[in-house]
Amino acid sequence: MNFQLTEEHLAVQAAARDFAQNELLPGVIERDTKEIFPAEQIKKMGELGFMGMMVDPKYNGGGMDTISYVLAMEEISKIDASASVCMSVNNSLVCWGLDKYGTEAQKEKYLTRLATGEIIGAFCLSEPEAGSDATSQRTTAEDKGDHYLINGTKNWITNGNSASVYLVIAHTDKEKGHKGINAFIVEKDMEGFTVGKKEEKMGIRGSDTHSLMFQDVKVPKENRIGEDGFGFNFAMATLNGGRIGIASQALGIASGAYELALKYSKERKAFGKEISQHQGIAFKLADMATQIEAARLLCLKAAWLKDTKQDFSQAGAMAKLYASQVAMDTTVEAVQVHGGYGYVKEYHVERLMRDAKITQIYEGTSEIQKIVISRSILK
Repeated sequence: MNFQLTEEHLAVQAAARDFAQNELLPGVIERDTKEIFPAEQIKKMGELGFMGMMVDPKYNGGGMDTISYVLAMEEISKIDASASVCMSVNNSLVCWGLDKYGTEAQKEKYLTRLATGEIIGAFCLSEPEAGSDATSQRTTAEDKGDHYLINGTKNWITNGNSASVYLVIAHTDKEKGHKGINAFIVEKDMEGFTVGKKEEKMGIRGSDTHSLMFQDVKVPKENRIGEDGFGFNFAMATLNGGRIGIASQALGIASGAYELALKYSKERKAFGKEISQHQGIAFKLADMATQIEAARLLCLKAAWLKDTKQDFSQAGAMAKLYASQVAMDTTVEAVQVHGGYGYVKEYHVERLMRDAKITQIYEGTSEIQKIVISRSILK
């Protein structure tokens, strides 16, 4: 069992860290405060290869493994979770889904541009009444022969207004249950497609989260992904990989908060010595470091299983469940270590604490991860 990262992995990690420090850190507080989407930074991430890391080089992707993706996601998320969630959706859900299941024509038309960050994508599953339950979708796609007519509403869609391409999950035959669900590629300028209001969120405030409305949106038959009825399996397979991305984001938020707390504890003095020398603070740091390392190993194991083409659904759910809890616990403690300074924006940890909470919610709540895990272990 080898825990040593390769030279290639270390190079990816270093490149992501440098980008985060030099390009994302300046202005991150302003973007959070004013809810500014990091468009310029996302474009540069695409130019550096961070928006299509695992895509086949044939389609302008990086051809990297999932471990590289986890390492890059952690470094980006330490600084700006709003940028990293855009990166995660584009990589784990949109690009991976098209690379794995798209036709050659779909890959040439869409994936080649998504992988470079020239355009970005969105994954449209959640609905006002159904959440992430694909079997309870109310969005419909009526088969009209050479095209489908899509009607319905999606909400909580990351990259909702900034995306050019949307992967939309919809029912084509409700009587067939999950076998009557399909996935479609919808373009932003298709008639009948409307972007709703931007959500005002507690955290990841720079990310672009909107409701989307579809009213008789005409989608060509060639924009369906896979065979008729494949949509449910497509959504589940894509979400499996997406959990690794969000687990890595949670890991990054946690490790970013820990690094700030560690640095501050060595600078701040109380009762004649650095607060890191007080056992109450030292024990907090020890707990944080241990939990983060455990979360990192879970993320890397899930990535390794995926790369070696083994079943990673349980490992991905475990990583997402645990890392998101560690993100929440660690950021709360980081604020506490900073004391009153932790409560103000200038020190970053209050933002990381707000960002951490969403990692327990999207890509399935903690309860959903426990369902996935329990079903796996009880087989």
